Parts: sequence; C-alpha cells; structure tokens
Amino acid sequence: MSPPSRSPVFIVGAPRSGTTMLQYLLDDLENLAFPTGESHFIVPMQRSQASFGNLDTPAGMTRLLRTLHDFNAEFLDTDLHGIRFDVATLSATFLAENRASPREVISGLFEHNARGLGKSRWGDKTPYYALHLERILDWWPDAQFIHLIRDGRDVALSLFGRAHDFSAYNTYYAAQYWQKYVDACRQQGQRLSSSQYLEVRYEDLLADQEATMRTISDFLGERWLPAQRAGRESGAARKLKRVRQDNQGKWRRALTRWQIRVFESEAGGTLAQCGYPLLTRPRRLPLPVRALYRLHNDWSMRLYRRLGRNRRKLNFVPPASAASAPSTGS
Repeated sequence: MSPPSRSPVFIVGAPRSGTTMLQYLLDDLENLAFPTGESHFIVPMQRSQASFGNLDTPAGMTRLLRTLHDFNAEFLDTDLHGIRFDVATLSATFLAENRASPREVISGLFEHNARGLGKSRWGDKTPYYALHLERILDWWPDAQFIHLIRDGRDVALSLFGRAHDFSAYNTYYAAQYWQKYVDACRQQGQRLSSSQYLEVRYEDLLADQEATMRTISDFLGERWLPAQRAGRESGAARKLKRVRQDNQGKWRRALTRWQIRVFESEAGGTLAQCGYPLLTRPRRLPLPVRALYRLHNDWSMRLYRRLGRNRRKLNFVPPASAASAPSTGS
C-alpha cells in the first residue's frame, strides 16, 4: 500500500453548490483536516507575496501574520480548531521552522491546525478558488481539487435567498455568475491529470452518498469509513450531512417559465455539458433585454449599498418610549 498523501485538498465550485456539506463529509476522513470556514486570503497573498520581503526576522514574520489576520480575522480566530491564532507564538514557531515565504507560512497554519486535530493532511474549502486553480498550483503543484457542481437553476434560487451577499438580483445575472465559476474551473481542470482534478455533482452526492464518497476517497487516496462518523460529529455537521435527497430540482416549481428561459439562454450550454436536461432551446436574449438585466442588477446593488451606508450614518437611537415598547419580533 502506498504511503498516505500529504498534498493539500481544495474544495471549489460556484457558491451555493453544497461545498460546505462536502467539507464536513471530508473532514471525517482519518487523515484530512478542514477548517470550518473559508480562507479567501490565499490568492490575494499569492499575488502580493513579493511585497513582504524577508520573513526571517520577528518583525517581518509578525507583519505577515497581522496582514493575514486583517484580511480574514473571523476565519483565523474561529475556524481553525487545532491551533490558536496568536501572532507572537506563531511567529516564533514559524521562524524556528525556517518558513521563509508567505506560501510556507500559510502551509504552516494549515499543517499545525491539522496536527492539533490529530491529522496529517490539510484541506481548504473556498469556492472562489475555482477561478484560480493555476494560482493555487503555483504554490502547491501537487494539490488536488474537488469541483462540486450543482444544477445552476437551483444555485440561482439559493443566490436569490442571499441576494445582498452575492449581488445577484435577477436570473440573468445568476446564470452568468454560475456559468463563470463552472466554466473557468472546468477549463483549468481539464488541463490537469485525473489524479489532481475531480468533478462531482451535488445531485449524485445526495442520491448515493456512500458511492460518491468512495469515489472521492479513492481519488484522494484516503479510506472512507462511514462508521467512523458515529458519535463524534457536531450537531451542525450531522444536520448538513442529512440534507434531504429531494433538495434538488426545486427550480422546476420555483422559477417561472420566463426565468427558466432566461437562465438557459445564458447558461444552457454549460448545463448540458454537466449533464443537466434543458426545458428550452437556448437562444441568447436580444441585446436590449440583456442590457436591461445588467442595468437592473447594477442598480439594485448600488441601491442596497447606498441604503446600508445611510443606515450606518444615521446611527439611530430610539427614544425612551420606543425603547420600552414590547418587541414585535420583526
């Protein structure tokens, strides 16, 4: 039997495609540790690595760690359960380990987190990295990627539920958003070997979790032992893993025929390539209609941001009479 792999594992895909569920499932593997959030700093740090200069001094190492914390404090403070993100302690540790680059320091964070959880291998779930596989490979040439793909029409419904988070206010924009992620990731993935890139459909994971997880674990060179989950996982993890098998195809009931036409007119080719049946014969919408959709999405985004700024400026404090009134629960 070949020795266990130490290569990092990245779960990627369009947001709202079920990557969090897969993250919790893979965290059950004996050797593999995933933080419970999304890092988001790897690609920006890779782009700006030259600006950090020498990291072989306490000052240089401290500056890098503080930059990471400024970028995503929530992830570093709450999602790494195997270590405590203390700048002074980590700075001394990484200097003693002769970590001399941002890549080595970031690897160190994930490696020490995995060790703290009794594991030897680390992973990261950040959907955004689907657009940047080549940048990830520049730092970790042996990295493995699992691209989770979900029917874009169901993704659109999920995006609408968090429209302000993703600035997705209409079907046309949601189609472009989903297609951008899926196409970019597939195009990069097709240039990789089958030992580094794996596509998994969310619907297949729901339909037969055991078979799909065995496929994934074989790809990773890890053992999948369903029984090992019992008794040691959090309530949140159990809830995510018990996603109902019918949590798919909701777009058939929730989207109007026009919305389906709009989505398929923009992303029908990608849907078909990923094995999803179409209800229309995709034809691009007329240019004026596409322009109106873009205008609507841009206007909605700007309006929300403007209202948010105004609310912060007001810093409203209710009068005593209102403050003592019973809550409506709204």
